[in-house]
Amino acid sequence: MLTAPFLRRKAAGEYLKNKYGFGSEKTLAKMASVGGGPEFRKGFGAALYEPAKLDEWALSKIGEPQKSTSDVRAA
Repeated sequence: MLTAPFLRRKAAGEYLKNKYGFGSEKTLAKMASVGGGPEFRKGFGAALYEPAKLDEWALSKIGEPQKSTSDVRAA
């Protein structure tokens, strides 16, 4: 399956949700405003996300494997 070089915010949210189980259009919009989200570009009045940048961001939010909830490894 070919992935578009850029995804609009709605498609980017769906991409994250389908691939990682978290993320949404609203979350991306909020983070674009306050910071902390994946890198994006502006084009034709829309936020455009590269799938590779979405992957980098999502993986940075996922912690290391743990064997119990008492493990205190930082994400």
